[in-house]
Amino acid sequence: QVQLVESGGGLVQAGGSLRLSCAASGRTFSSYAMGWFRQAPGKEREFVAAISWSGISTYYADSVKGRFTISRDIAKNTVYLQMNSLKPEDTAVYYCAADKRRVGDWPGYYGMDYWGKGTLVTVSS
Repeated sequence: QVQLVESGGGLVQAGGSLRLSCAASGRTFSSYAMGWFRQAPGKEREFVAAISWSGISTYYADSVKGRFTISRDIAKNTVYLQMNSLKPEDTAVYYCAADKRRVGDWPGYYGMDYWGKGTLVTVSS
């Protein structure tokens, strides 16, 4: 059974940092791009960041560029999202995803091959 399991969410003050992890199991994801989406209360799910299967290419939403960094450990089948300088508007449930699309094609596309169940990030002002 293929699973993507997120962890690392929590409550943090504005300006603080969190690191999210997404551990994949059930198959190898070495040929898949992996990434993150988020959904705030009352809003649609939106793209955050993605990283290619090799880890060489990354792509970010403009709203997080310069503050968030995505990385992956292929051997551990894990992808990370380091979130710095957090803002209250970053509050959302963050979802991990895996898909074979190029990272530049992720924004606006939601038919990912695999999804995690999400982890809640709350940023207080």
